[in-house]
Amino acid sequence: MKFKLPLGLLSVISVLAFSSCSTDDDTEQAVNDSAVITVENIIDSKALTQFGTFQNAGSSPILNPGESTSFTFYAGKGQTISFAAMYGNSNDLFFAPANPGIKLYQDNGNPVTGNVSSQMRLWDNGTRKNEPTGPSVNHPGTAESPQLNVSEIALAVPASQLLKAELTYEGGTKFTLKLTNTSGGTANETPISAGVWAVSHISGSTLLKEDPIFSPGKLSANGLTDLAELGKTTPLEQYLTGITGPNSPFSPVLVVVYSGNDSPIFKIGENDRGQGLKELSQQGNADILAAFLKTKSGVKEVYVLKDPTTTILQPRINGNNGGKASQTISSRKGDRIALATMYGQSNDWFIAAVNNGVDGLTRGDISSIMGLFDSGTLQSSYPGAHIGSQPAQAESQPVQQLANPNQFNRLPSLPQMIKVTIQ
Repeated sequence: MKFKLPLGLLSVISVLAFSSCSTDDDTEQAVNDSAVITVENIIDSKALTQFGTFQNAGSSPILNPGESTSFTFYAGKGQTISFAAMYGNSNDLFFAPANPGIKLYQDNGNPVTGNVSSQMRLWDNGTRKNEPTGPSVNHPGTAESPQLNVSEIALAVPASQLLKAELTYEGGTKFTLKLTNTSGGTANETPISAGVWAVSHISGSTLLKEDPIFSPGKLSANGLTDLAELGKTTPLEQYLTGITGPNSPFSPVLVVVYSGNDSPIFKIGENDRGQGLKELSQQGNADILAAFLKTKSGVKEVYVLKDPTTTILQPRINGNNGGKASQTISSRKGDRIALATMYGQSNDWFIAAVNNGVDGLTRGDISSIMGLFDSGTLQSSYPGAHIGSQPAQAESQPVQQLANPNQFNRLPSLPQMIKVTIQ
């Protein structure tokens, strides 16, 4: 899986250092102790940013002719929506748009809205011999031997006239897709099962998973057969759960050694101070804040740590180690160590030490004191689906620590995403 630099982390940030000499106390020798601080991105990157299910809201999950259902999801520019549901009056046919899914943004960046039924297709799962479609079809029917590859199939009535798909843009990166069974009165009248949907992560302009649910020309896999033959979503849900999650890089990391009770980087409940936190949290650019902190009383050392190869700290990709950055620092008992880095798949979120960091002589793994924060400078969007048709709207809100789950999803705990050690 190739990772490309995400929007907002475009600056190449050099390591900055500021140190000042301190006068020894007359009554007590002040001893500086050197240590190495290391920050690692340990996110196990996933292919999908979201998935879900849809079904009839009534007593039965089946969508009968004339009935509708809808689901809401988030997708940024370049991302698509994939979904699948069983053609009920068949042995193993299912509805789905062709991969990589329904396009959600026009080439000019505007969101797609309205009727997108023309993108509906009907597919043969390749696991059962096809009887004539209709209410008398035998389930599950005769197995194909050997099993055939998934392939597109045409009936008398096009799929676009059997299942209507309508997109509504809800603002930001939020969409609603309404599905209506329009097969009633046609030669291919059929119930439609509950289904699954998915949105892939995107890196640059490349979707990380163009075929999250099925792969034409290949054998059915990952629970698709249960959906195509029985209308059951559970096996596919289990598969999609395993490939859904964060895929976020971190920006170069701001590390500060200081004296005092309050972190010089930010304070919960305060609005952005205009000193550079906005640029760090929105763009991953720590230069402005680092330069300011060099002039601040009580700040002893300032560093901006970057991965020596990639600058940003990438997540773990295909089993490879994630990005890592290290720096030798010196501090004494009573000093504090604080740090901050942008959560790349966001508009203005950042990871930082809570409770004003740790004492200067702390050693070991301090990942448990890291928190995820919203700088309050841009309206938040779904992490991993945050780049919409228009730039995120500016706001002026106090810095807040984010709950987990946040207003959009549940992320892994911070110690499962970032590892910070001082040795």
